[in-house]
Amino acid sequence: MINWSNLLLVYRLAARSKRGKPSAAGFEHQLADRLLQLQRELADFSYRPGGYVNFMIYDPKQRRISAAPFADRVVHHALCNVIEPIFERRFIPDSYANRIGKGTHKAIDRLQFFARRYRYVLRVDIVKHFPSIDHAVMRDLLFETITEDSMRWLIERIIRSGEGVLADEYEMVYFPGDDLFAVERPRGLPIGNLTSQFWSNVYLTPLDHFITQDLRCQAYLRYVDDFALFNDSKRRLYEWKRAIVDFLCRLRLTIHEPQAQVIPCTHGIPWLGFVVYPTHRRIKARNVVKFSRRLRARWNEYCAGAISFAEFDASVQGWINHVRYADTWGLRTYLLGKGLVYKKPKS
Repeated sequence: MINWSNLLLVYRLAARSKRGKPSAAGFEHQLADRLLQLQRELADFSYRPGGYVNFMIYDPKQRRISAAPFADRVVHHALCNVIEPIFERRFIPDSYANRIGKGTHKAIDRLQFFARRYRYVLRVDIVKHFPSIDHAVMRDLLFETITEDSMRWLIERIIRSGEGVLADEYEMVYFPGDDLFAVERPRGLPIGNLTSQFWSNVYLTPLDHFITQDLRCQAYLRYVDDFALFNDSKRRLYEWKRAIVDFLCRLRLTIHEPQAQVIPCTHGIPWLGFVVYPTHRRIKARNVVKFSRRLRARWNEYCAGAISFAEFDASVQGWINHVRYADTWGLRTYLLGKGLVYKKPKS
């Protein structure tokens, strides 16, 4: 993990799309010295993660994002570059988040594939997934596979660095067997860390295997903490829902039970910003409103000289590339044909 070629490689991965930022530029300015320092600290167990910079996003719901210092991001990449292939073999094929060759659009394709073959769907999401991840459970799941002491030490350091970051995002839940001291259990993985995204998949892999092997659900997929089960029997899906709620207690997680209802696939399945039907797909209305406002704001920035036309066009093309996975030709024609009138900036 700490050999020079790996550290140089993961620096490039961490710096990708961030070279214009001061933290990345400062690290690159003394690249060899910084990498040698990290190598020494990891070798002699003196490495200490830095503090997080926290900020809120609202897309679509409020989330606290925690940005680690750039040097720590290099360490996260170094660790994941070594252990991720080990765990990748344990992941089910229908887990789509934060994996090479997977992603949002393939998850949407797969959901529609199942919707065309089954009558009913049970869609479930976990309450406050990242704030709820229990450190003891996370550690046990990782250490079942990772036996090397140096790796375990680093994993422990990174897990502990996130302790308390999302404390005010979590509402205490007591599980069977808990005592009053359960409230003191460390929990929460910072949203924004590469390790958090990867470890989230590790944390929910037991759930994936429970559903596909123990429940023998033949049509199941998951994207982070959103997952869907398909069957031709409503009763069977509700039985599976009860079993999932019980199983998740082992992971100290809960679901949004009122929203987890069995519905006919023909009614449309909300999924990753789209509404997916067996025959077609639509964009959620709130995403249309959001883009319409952003389009107008970016056009006004271009007219005022704040951004170049290339930057404006990149925003539009990025949105088009996303929504083309739904039936949106009419929507795109309408939004982009509403008439964006160029206004010369005031001198």
